[in-house]
Amino acid sequence: MTTSFFPIAISAVSIAMTLLVHRVTRADDATIGPKKGALVIYGGGRGMEPVFKRFVRLAGGRDARIVIVPTAASSKREFDYEKVRGVKLARNALGLTNVVVLHTHHRNEPDTEEFVLPIREADGVWFGGGRQWRFADAYLGTLAEREFHRVLERGGVIGGTSAGATIQGSFLARGDTAGNRKIIGDHKVGFGFVKNCAIDQHVLTRNRQLDLIELVTAYPHVLGIGLDENAAIIVRGDEFEVVGESAVLVYDHSSWQPDTPDDEKYLTLSGGDRYDMKARKVVPSAPRQH
Repeated sequence: MTTSFFPIAISAVSIAMTLLVHRVTRADDATIGPKKGALVIYGGGRGMEPVFKRFVRLAGGRDARIVIVPTAASSKREFDYEKVRGVKLARNALGLTNVVVLHTHHRNEPDTEEFVLPIREADGVWFGGGRQWRFADAYLGTLAEREFHRVLERGGVIGGTSAGATIQGSFLARGDTAGNRKIIGDHKVGFGFVKNCAIDQHVLTRNRQLDLIELVTAYPHVLGIGLDENAAIIVRGDEFEVVGESAVLVYDHSSWQPDTPDDEKYLTLSGGDRYDMKARKVVPSAPRQH
């Protein structure tokens, strides 16, 4: 199922953003993950297949019902949303048969029962790469967004790469329609699968490691998580584990002093490291058994 392209009503989007802005401005909120289910949040890059396989295993394996949402990839009518990387991996590389491609740019369609039926039946939902504000414009505040959250509530898995990683935070980093250089743009609200959090991607590969400092300085209660390419976090509850070959950076304003230099305002984690987002501390590794 791939729906057709329709222009978005700007006024409807503006109203939705106004109603939902409280998600990123409450300073007393803790940074927490989903109570049930799991998140797979990947920083982008060519090495996505092992992380996508992990997502599929968490969703139930080869027979899992997978929904892939490629909306961030383009705004063009002629774009082939059936041929994005996640779809090719699922159908061609892994041979999965229960794969639905779900997409629209029409604001009314995600509020229909027909549109959300595949989400209601899904074991896992994967958000593709592109520009994260396209996800927000299409689905924020709709029945579809509520059904994305219900995937987790029934123990399913949500995953995503690049833009599909960033949309999982409550604060939408780089959500600017004019380009991807502004860390605080004209779209600030994500889906909030991780609450009180902003997620960036490609951070070391694109020399972005200092950018989240601006966001966390402006919103000191928000935890910043920066994923490099070929790195991911697996979130269960309020903790995440780092997987992959590269680094994940964590930005916690409460740990900064007035004279803390910028290159010491983030914690660098690597594969196997675990972090408690609510307590904002590294989880010690279990001692080895002798």
